[in-house]
Amino acid sequence: MSLGTPTLCLAGPTASGKTAAALAIADALATIRPVEIVSVDSALVYRGMDIGTAKPSAAERVRVPHHLIDIIEPTQAYSAAQFVADATRLVAEIRARGHLPLLVGGTMLYFKALFEGLDEMPASDPVVRAALDAAARHRGWPALHAELARVDPVTAARLPPGDAQRIQRALEVWRISGRPLSSFHRAKAVHDAPPLISLEPQHRAWLHERIAQRFAAMLDAGLVDEVRRLRARGDLHAGLPAMRCVGYRQAWEALDRNDLTPLRDTGTAATRQLAKRQLTWLRSMPQRDVIACDAPDAVAQVVQRALTLVQRDGHAA
Repeated sequence: MSLGTPTLCLAGPTASGKTAAALAIADALATIRPVEIVSVDSALVYRGMDIGTAKPSAAERVRVPHHLIDIIEPTQAYSAAQFVADATRLVAEIRARGHLPLLVGGTMLYFKALFEGLDEMPASDPVVRAALDAAARHRGWPALHAELARVDPVTAARLPPGDAQRIQRALEVWRISGRPLSSFHRAKAVHDAPPLISLEPQHRAWLHERIAQRFAAMLDAGLVDEVRRLRARGDLHAGLPAMRCVGYRQAWEALDRNDLTPLRDTGTAATRQLAKRQLTWLRSMPQRDVIACDAPDAVAQVVQRALTLVQRDGHAA
């Protein structure tokens, strides 16, 4: 698909400071062209999942309009194809209001789908998923990851052996279609992709410390109680995509074991693995414009870059 201009994109791994930078961009551009933020995050779509997703606060969402937040229940699934359709519609509506769309998030598959497109993939099949779940209980997800490496080495190479959700989906696609998941990703040149500002750390230790601090803050803010409330609904289970989100999965498992002691460590480690995958995805996007998120003036640099892009590409016209 084509997003073209006027549109800005801001990406980065978890805990890299995207929310603060996005709000600063909106403030800086307020007198030039009002900004509306379109979330590019596969976890923010779920209602009732606020603490573990670091969802923008009510005040922040009043300050700058946000879209694709709290749009579905945790019982539902949300695909990259659905995101592309929703984001395309929203970008057109925002432009029609004379405002500037700012796409912000860390779900890199969504960005890739927007920029390069996705072939139509087979719909989920409950029977195939149940068979894969049974195999995982019997053999373990690392064994299924090894199976995936045999049929789709490209996808397996970017997934850790414990990434149950993505391993299951990749094997499901293979079993249904006979094609590897990687074959559905159309690798084509990006001719008209909008500007992509990418927040990336110069020093991985800085990001790891931020991740540890943020997960600790989530626990202090009541993440475990939030997961308890979700469990108490009675219509959710650990196999749902929503409950496999980083933080929620680890908290759910800790409550299953009735042992919260290791949760801080397991949640922090899982978030670090997520950040590693996000950075790998980002480095495959040659058009990105990198700003060091661990620089003392990172937010100021992002704002200046956004202003430059607006002036260069005529976003304010």
